[in-house]
Amino acid sequence: MPIKPQTTLSIGLCVLLAASPVLANPPPGKGKPGQHDGVQIDLRGPTVDVERVRIILGDNRQLIGPTSSLPPGIAKNLARGKPLPPGIDKNFDSRLISRLPYYEGYEWKQIGRDVVLLAIATGIV
Repeated sequence: MPIKPQTTLSIGLCVLLAASPVLANPPPGKGKPGQHDGVQIDLRGPTVDVERVRIILGDNRQLIGPTSSLPPGIAKNLARGKPLPPGIDKNFDSRLISRLPYYEGYEWKQIGRDVVLLAIATGIV
């Protein structure tokens, strides 16, 4: 009895679908060790002592310029881990900057009524 082309096609499709998990990459931590040695990306920012920063800002209110809050649309989009929209940040007085904790690769900025620590290289909050 001859095999119909549709049956052959169906069997071939089933074989391909069954083989696809075998061809997939192994899960993380499995597979050949040392395959990606030396490729590490650290996306964590510095650990900030928030209470200390609040005390410094409270003690030096006279050095902070008057500002209004951000428009609701911009404030909604402003979040940690996202790039800062251009032109909405302001620099602090240098006397206040010298009193705030220093984190290499980061700078303190004033955005509306908020204070953020901004990555210099990427502009990410």
